[in-house]
Amino acid sequence: MNISVRLFIGYFLIVGLAAWFVLNIFMREAEPGIRQATEETLVDTAHVLAELAAPDLASGRMADGEFARALAAARQRSPQASIWGVQKDRIDFRVYITDDLGRVVFDSEGLALGADYSQWRDVARVLKGEYGARSTRAQAGDASSSVMYVAAPVHYQGRLLGVLSVAKPLSSVLPYVGHAEQRVKRAGYILLAASALIGVVFSAWLSWSINRLRIYAREVSEGRQADPPTSGGRQFSELARALALMRERLEGKQYVERYVQNLAHEMKSPLSAIIGAAEILEGHPADDDRRRFAISVGEQARRLQGIIERMLMLARVEQLQAPEDAVQVDLGGLLQCCVDERSLSLQARRLSCSLVIGEPLDVRGDPFLLRQALLNLLDNAIAFSPAGGDIEIALQRRDQRAEVSLRDHGNGAPDYALPQVFDRFYSLASPASGKKSSGLGLALVREVARLHGGEADFANHPEGGALARLLLPLA
Repeated sequence: MNISVRLFIGYFLIVGLAAWFVLNIFMREAEPGIRQATEETLVDTAHVLAELAAPDLASGRMADGEFARALAAARQRSPQASIWGVQKDRIDFRVYITDDLGRVVFDSEGLALGADYSQWRDVARVLKGEYGARSTRAQAGDASSSVMYVAAPVHYQGRLLGVLSVAKPLSSVLPYVGHAEQRVKRAGYILLAASALIGVVFSAWLSWSINRLRIYAREVSEGRQADPPTSGGRQFSELARALALMRERLEGKQYVERYVQNLAHEMKSPLSAIIGAAEILEGHPADDDRRRFAISVGEQARRLQGIIERMLMLARVEQLQAPEDAVQVDLGGLLQCCVDERSLSLQARRLSCSLVIGEPLDVRGDPFLLRQALLNLLDNAIAFSPAGGDIEIALQRRDQRAEVSLRDHGNGAPDYALPQVFDRFYSLASPASGKKSSGLGLALVREVARLHGGEADFANHPEGGALARLLLPLA
C-alpha cells in the first residue's frame, strides 16, 4: 500500500475516532444536560408559584381564588415563540398543590383532586423539609412519556401549609434535544468532510513530493541527467540535496574507477608491445629488425599519447554542464577546415571526400570542441572506408537544428555493435589496417553533442556503408 494512503488512513482514523468520541459524549450528555437546565428552571418556577398560592391556600380558596384564575388564564395563552428553531404554541406545565398531609387540594388539570400524594417523592421530601423532585413515566416502558416534577413548600406566616409541585413533560423538551443533536451531527459531518479533504490534500502533497524524489532517484540510477527536486518542504529539499550530493560523490568515485580500469586495459596492449620491442632491441638485433622495432615503439608511444589526450579531453567534456567559451560558429566553414586538415590522411588512403553545404548554418558553442567532434567523425569515416572509396559529408537544416552527416562506403558496423558505437573503449577493427579503435573518438562526439543541447547517432546506410549524424540547435 502506498505510504501516502497509509498516512491518510491513519490520519483519518485518528480524526474520525476523536470526532466520534466527542460526538458520542455530547449525544449522551445532551438530554441529561437539557433535563438539568429544565429542572433548574422548574425550581425557580415552583418557589415563585408557591409564594403566589400561599394566601389562597391559607384562606381555603384554592379552587376559585386569584391563583387558580391566573393559572387558568395563563394556560389559555399561545406564546407563538420560536426557540432555536422549535415552535412553542402553548403552556405545557401542570401545577398541583397538596395540604400539609399530602392530599391534593388543587390540580391545574383536575386529574388528582383529593388524591393522597404523601408517598410521592416530591411531596414526601418537601414535607420533611428537604428538596423534592421526581421523574415518572406516564406509560411504562416509554422513556419519552417521562414527566419531571419539582416541588416547593407553601409557607404562610411562618407555617407550612402544604406543597406546590410543577410538572413538565419530557416530550416538551425532546424537540430541543433532537434539534441540538441534528446540529451536532451536521457539524460532525462537516468536520469529518473537512478532515478528509485536508487529509487528501496533505496525502497528495506528500505523495507528489515522494514521487518526485522517487523519479529523481530512478533517473539517477539509470544514469540520466536530472535536477534534484527542491520543493515540497524543508525536509524534502534537504533530502533531495543529500541525494544529489551522494549521487555526485558516487558518480565521481565510479567515474574515476571506471576510467582507471579502462585506461589500464587500453594501455596494456601498447605497453606490452613497447616492452617486447625494448627487450629485443637490448639483444643487438640486425639493422632491419632494429629499425622495424624502433618504428613499432614510436607507433605504440603515439597510440598511448592519443589515448591519454582523448581520455583527458573526454573527461573534461563529461564534467561540463555547458560550453565554456560559447560563440557563434559557422558550421560550413568549420567542416571545410576539418576536411583540409585531414587532406593528407585522405590522400594516403586514396579517398575522395565531397562536402555539400545546403545553406550557411550557424550554431552557438565551443569552436574547439565542435572542431574536435567533427574531426573525430571524419577520422572514423577514414578509418573504416576501403582504400579508393568515397566519403560524403553534408550540412543541411533539419527543423530548427543543423544536421551534419558523414557517410562512408565501407561494410558498416555489425548490427549488435550499433547500440554501443558511442560507448567509450568499445573497439571495432578497421578493415583497412586491422587495428582496433579505442571508442574514445565517438564517445567524445556524443558528449560534445550533449553539451551543446544536440544529439549524435550512428546507423548503417540502406545502400551500404555507415552514416553518422551530428545534430545541433541553430543559433
